[in-house]
Amino acid sequence: MNVSSRNLFFSAFAGWVVLAGLGIFYLFTWENGRPRLRPDRIKFGIDLVGGTYITLGVQTDKAVETELSDKMETLVKKLKEEKLTLPVSKTIKDSHIVLKFDSTQAANEALNFLNSIDPVLKFVIEGQDVKVTLKEAFIKKIKEWAVQGNIEVLRTRLDALGVGEITIAAQGEKNIVIELPNVDNPQKAKALIGKAALLEMKLVERMGSSEEEVLEEYDGEVPEGFEVLAGQERGQRKLYYLVPKYTDITGRLLKDARYGFGGQTGTESVVHFNFNPEGGEKFYELTRRNPGRHVAVIIDNKVISAPRISQPIGAEGYIHGDFTQTTAAELATLLKSGAFVAPVTFEEERQIGPSLGQESINAGLFACLFGLVLLFVFSIFLYRMSGFFAFLTLLYNLLVIMIALSWVGATLTLPGIAGMVLTIGMAIDASILIFEKIREELARGITIGKAIASGFSDAMVVILDSNITTFLVGIVLYKFGTGPIQGFAVTMMIGIIATLITGLFFLRSIFNFMLQTFSIQKLSI
Repeated sequence: MNVSSRNLFFSAFAGWVVLAGLGIFYLFTWENGRPRLRPDRIKFGIDLVGGTYITLGVQTDKAVETELSDKMETLVKKLKEEKLTLPVSKTIKDSHIVLKFDSTQAANEALNFLNSIDPVLKFVIEGQDVKVTLKEAFIKKIKEWAVQGNIEVLRTRLDALGVGEITIAAQGEKNIVIELPNVDNPQKAKALIGKAALLEMKLVERMGSSEEEVLEEYDGEVPEGFEVLAGQERGQRKLYYLVPKYTDITGRLLKDARYGFGGQTGTESVVHFNFNPEGGEKFYELTRRNPGRHVAVIIDNKVISAPRISQPIGAEGYIHGDFTQTTAAELATLLKSGAFVAPVTFEEERQIGPSLGQESINAGLFACLFGLVLLFVFSIFLYRMSGFFAFLTLLYNLLVIMIALSWVGATLTLPGIAGMVLTIGMAIDASILIFEKIREELARGITIGKAIASGFSDAMVVILDSNITTFLVGIVLYKFGTGPIQGFAVTMMIGIIATLITGLFFLRSIFNFMLQTFSIQKLSI
C-alpha cells in the first residue's frame, strides 16, 4: 500500500466516502438498468405521485345535540340525588331540552335547584316545562371541538391503514380536507372514513323476530325513552331489540380494543375490549344488578350481539358476531380510534393522476440540476479546484438531506423540492465565506495549512449566525403553517443542518486529505 492510499484509508475523508456509499445503498435501488429511489425510503406527497383529495362536512349540530343529551341525563340524575320531583318526560327539541313536570310547583323547585348546577346552561320556565339551552359561547366551542376531535380520529384511523404522512386539516368552520397520496385502495379508506363506530352497551327490554312482535305489549307504540334496533342477520333470521335511547356506557370509556379469538369455541374472530376505570365500574354495576338479562352490544345503531348476563363483568370483555379476521381487525381499529364527535358527510372528492405528479417531479429535478450546473460553473470559474471541492460538498449535502428526510419520515412535496433548490443556493454561501477568508490569509503570506485552518475557524461564527437565523424562520413556518408550507419548512431546516455538517466538516476533510497526501505548494483557490 503506497503512501497516498494509506493516507486515504486512514483519513477522515475515507469515513465520509463510506457514509456516502451506505447512504446511496440505503436510498436507491437498481431497476431496468438505472438507479431509482426506493419508495419505502422516500415518501412523496400527493402533488408528486397523485392521489385523492376528500372534503368532509362535519355535522356540528349533531355534536351540540349529543352534548344536550349528556346534560339532560346529568340534570335528571342531580334531581334524583337531591330527592326532588323527577320530570314525567324529557325530550330534546329544536336545540334545547324540555323537562316536563306534573305541576308548576315541581317545575319551579327543579328550576331553583338546577339554576346553579352548570354555568353553561340557561333555564327558562314555561308552565310545567323547564326549557334548557346551551350558551352561545359554549355552542361555538362544541362545534370547534367537533371538527378538531374528528381530525384526531381520522388521523388515527388512516395511520392505522398504513397510508401515513397524509394531510388532514380544517377548512372553514365545518369542513375537513384530507389528502391521500399514492393510496392503493382509496375506496377502503373512504369506507373507514365514513363509519362512525359508536359503541354502546344497553339493557334489552324486549326482543323478537319483528318490530311488531317486540312492541306487542306496548300496543304497537315505542315507549317514551326507548327505541327499536335491528340486529345482524343470521342466516334467514333477524332479531329486533327494544332498548333505552340513552346510555352512559359508550365507546368513549374504552381504553383499548384489539382483534383476537374467543366465543364459545374459542376460535371465533372477536374484538377484545378494555374499559377505563370509570367504564369498568359502570359496566360492572350494570351486569351485577341485572343477572339473567340480555345486554345489547350496539355499534352504529346496529345490535352486533346480545349475550345473557351470567355473572358480573368488570373492565374486560369481547364482542363476537359474524366477524371475519379482516372485519374484526377493522372494527378494533375503529373502536380504538374512537367514534366521531359528530357525523361526517362526503362533500367533494377529486382525483389527481400520477402523470401530473411525474411532470412536477421532472420540473423539480430539472430545477435542481440546472441550479447545480450553474453553481458548478460559478464555483470552478471563481475558485478553480477549491470550487470543485465546494461542488462535491453540495452533492453530499443533497444526499444528507434525502437520508434525513427518510429517517424522520417526512414526505417530499413540490414545495419541499423548492426548499431543496433554495438550500443548494444557500449552501454555497458557506464555502464562499471559507474560501474568501483563506484567500485573505494566503495574501498575508501565511502557510497553506494555517490559512485553511484559519479560514474554517474564523468563518464558522458567521456561517452559524446566518444559518441559525434562517433556521428560526423555518421553525416559525412549520409551527404556524399547514400542508405545503410545513413541507417547505421541514426540507429547509434539514437542509440548513446538512449545510453546516457538510460545509464545516466534509469540506474540511477534503482539504486535510489533500494536504496530507500531496505536497501542495500552491492552493488552487
